[in-house]
Amino acid sequence: MAELYDSRYYATGCGSLPYERNEGWLRFFGGIADRIVSDIGPATVLDAGCALGFLVETLRDRGLKAFGVDISDFAISSVHPSIEPFCWVGSLIDPLPQPYDLIVTIEVLEHIPPAAGEQVIANLCAHTDDVLFSSSPFDYKEPTHCNVQPPEYWAERFARHGFYRDVEFDATFITPWTARFRRSREPASRIVATYERRWWQLQQENQARRGLNIEQRNEAAATAQDLKALRQQIRDIEAAHERAIRALNAELKRHEERWTQLEQSPGWTLVRTLQSGRARLAPPGSTRDQALDDLWRGLHARQP
Repeated sequence: MAELYDSRYYATGCGSLPYERNEGWLRFFGGIADRIVSDIGPATVLDAGCALGFLVETLRDRGLKAFGVDISDFAISSVHPSIEPFCWVGSLIDPLPQPYDLIVTIEVLEHIPPAAGEQVIANLCAHTDDVLFSSSPFDYKEPTHCNVQPPEYWAERFARHGFYRDVEFDATFITPWTARFRRSREPASRIVATYERRWWQLQQENQARRGLNIEQRNEAAATAQDLKALRQQIRDIEAAHERAIRALNAELKRHEERWTQLEQSPGWTLVRTLQSGRARLAPPGSTRDQALDDLWRGLHARQP
């Protein structure tokens, strides 16, 4: 199986982007390292299935004693020189060299057949009291995935060794399905009470969210009705404006027709002739023009 995880696998088999040392992957694992330091605070950490060692590297950059093991010769030969002494080729079934405050395994167990996977869990639980665990629950297309399981499967396997999910710890900074399993020496009654408390909280949150969703849907429906009415008002106003514009255009057309008729009438022709004659007999601004204006005003003033 180790030969499957060669350079080609890391270039094409780890998602849409090649799994290689670059700023993006180092930033991603640096974020995980920050949360491990701040939220868990272990002194020693083992990355079980460390691949190219990015988590080991970023944890050590933050002062933790981090180590890594992976089955791939290619992966271990590709770790950064600064962490070469702390990473080795090995199977997760093999005994580990020491106990650790925390063991992290990210997207590893789905690559291991079920029987061997249970051995790995037993081995990890024998060397720590705290496991940060992530295994894809649905990526069936990857050819090397031979043990894709839902989260409850892994919870049951860990429970066989006295490890239970820490329901108060949010491990989704790694993947949405990551869980923190911790050894518990509490009686079953206390463990059940813890799970029930968390279940109750989640149930109340779910009901509240459903209620909020219904309220938001009702508000959205009311808003849609208001928008529908507003659109109708706008259409009515636009129709009224169009009718008014048509009426004004019709009125303008009537005035234009009347003006045309007036220009073509005998009276208009006479007026234009008189105006032309006056312009010749009494040019504008002349003494005759002024006299005619005075005469016209006088006649107009005498009208009853």
